[in-house]
Amino acid sequence: MWKPGNTESEASSWHTSIEVRKLVKYEPIKNLKIPSGINVTTDNGVIEISGKLGKVSRTFKSNYVRLEVSDGEITISASKHNKKINSITGTWASTIETLFKGVQEGFKYEMKIDYTHFPMRVSVKGDNVLIENFLGGRAPRTAEIVGQSKVSVKGDRVFIEGIDRQELGETAANIERATKIRHFDLRVFQDGVYLIGGN
Repeated sequence: MWKPGNTESEASSWHTSIEVRKLVKYEPIKNLKIPSGINVTTDNGVIEISGKLGKVSRTFKSNYVRLEVSDGEITISASKHNKKINSITGTWASTIETLFKGVQEGFKYEMKIDYTHFPMRVSVKGDNVLIENFLGGRAPRTAEIVGQSKVSVKGDRVFIEGIDRQELGETAANIERATKIRHFDLRVFQDGVYLIGGN
């Protein structure tokens, strides 16, 4: 940054760089129509999407890609074009479509409680899933329920529901990690809680 006391050439160079940044041209790459019943706002790279089931938000930041909301559409624009930028715009578009679905329809994952030698007990305690008697252990294992995800246990099934697929995935991963088997022969001990389906 130019400061008082710098030479005239340094000052000129600094102002020129500011002008160049202002003149960067962004070209539309993808246009996503906002479905009926959904409201979208953006602020400094953070997009907030709300629908009948709730509200979710994501941060989208890139030096070469940006989002704009107008006339019932989300426009993803880029100031340059290459494989990396195309990958970013594709990921952003896919993520936004998933957020649309989440606030309209929601998501549901199903996990199976599997044990052979030691019957385990799985329950929900506040913001955690509690797994007791895993491999006969005395100390219960816990798995964090992430964000707005809702977890319920019915028989040998664990159901995770919510509007944010990322949060559901993280919750399922936490449960699987909590029952990861160590120091046992996996060919004999296959106890655990495993993801078997979801939308």
